[in-house]
Amino acid sequence: MRLAFPEGFFWGTSTSAAQVETASAHSWRGIKARDGFVFNQTTAHEALRELDARYILRFGSVYRCGVDWARLQAAPFAPFDEGVVREYQQFFELLREGGTRILFVLHHFANPLWFEENGGWLNEDNLSPFVDYARQCMEHFGEYVFNWNTFNEPNVYAMNAYFLGHFPPFRKSYRKANRAIGLMAQAHKVAYSLLKARYPGVPVGISLNTAYFKGLNWPGAIPAYLSDWWFNRRAAGLFRDVDYWGLSYYAFVPFTPFPLTEVESPGALRKRGIPHDKMWGYRPEGLGIILRRFYRRFGKPIIITETGICTDDSQVRIQAIRDYLKVVHQAIQDGIPILGFIHWSTWDNFEWNLGPTYRFGLVRVDLKTMEREMTPAGEFFSRVAHENGVDL
Repeated sequence: MRLAFPEGFFWGTSTSAAQVETASAHSWRGIKARDGFVFNQTTAHEALRELDARYILRFGSVYRCGVDWARLQAAPFAPFDEGVVREYQQFFELLREGGTRILFVLHHFANPLWFEENGGWLNEDNLSPFVDYARQCMEHFGEYVFNWNTFNEPNVYAMNAYFLGHFPPFRKSYRKANRAIGLMAQAHKVAYSLLKARYPGVPVGISLNTAYFKGLNWPGAIPAYLSDWWFNRRAAGLFRDVDYWGLSYYAFVPFTPFPLTEVESPGALRKRGIPHDKMWGYRPEGLGIILRRFYRRFGKPIIITETGICTDDSQVRIQAIRDYLKVVHQAIQDGIPILGFIHWSTWDNFEWNLGPTYRFGLVRVDLKTMEREMTPAGEFFSRVAHENGVDL
């Protein structure tokens, strides 16, 4: 069975600067991950841009990425480093010449140390420096951008950095998590207005992470409901100024009443017969539930800005791509305007607090030599992108 996607539907892949470039003076540098690796070199992308561009160009017409704020701006309100600006511009020009457009992400989990030392996303005084950073990104990179994300998954960032304590600055406070996401929402609103004033014809949104939460019993029903409320519904309501919804989806999280994940409770999902990857429960139909909920609530177009699976097995990744595309195709048939599909990630990168052995890439990275190798899943996704369709 073959699924054909609409004319104009776009395909691409995504990375974030902090996860693929050698760590600069940002909040993740030197952090030891769960798998024992230290957040430092990651994948040396800044030294291998031409090589990486060859892979990016094979995966569709869109590359979703950002820049390293800390490398660009050494202090609040400082002019961007001209050498770093040229480096990114040359890379973006290389992609443009190859027919790939940039979906530019302003903030993707990493902050300059000067920003963190001034209170991070708990300090309202940091809004102005962020807006200045956004303004300079518009000035230097706007010509390459066909689409903007102001924030990547602000709900994930606020939850992990300020409530669960998994991300720097490793806080554990519900109140602080709410303050952080509230200030990011304020920053988004200002950045949205600036972007629309300067580039009125260029769409602006965010990427909101979504998950399918479900109680497996009565004790699990309440925490599942509250998690869904805070993570999906409440977070979305803070970022209403968007031209479209960028949605990412990876996780099915059952509760018993505690959340069951492969990271925190190894083996618990398997014991209950729940399919899973190396991190979460696996239920692609949850994406369909999310897509319908968002379109009913907001009535705006949607881009799948991230989805993927954490596995070392390329055949499992291929099947996951098929599973997710089946869900997306059905949603389009049901009348939901989904504009494009972006796979996470282009190549293996440093999976934040978990480390680089938690792999999502279409391209395999040797963690010692930094050599790249196209995987069968990468070849598969390349065909899908170029044919605008998939065989199930």
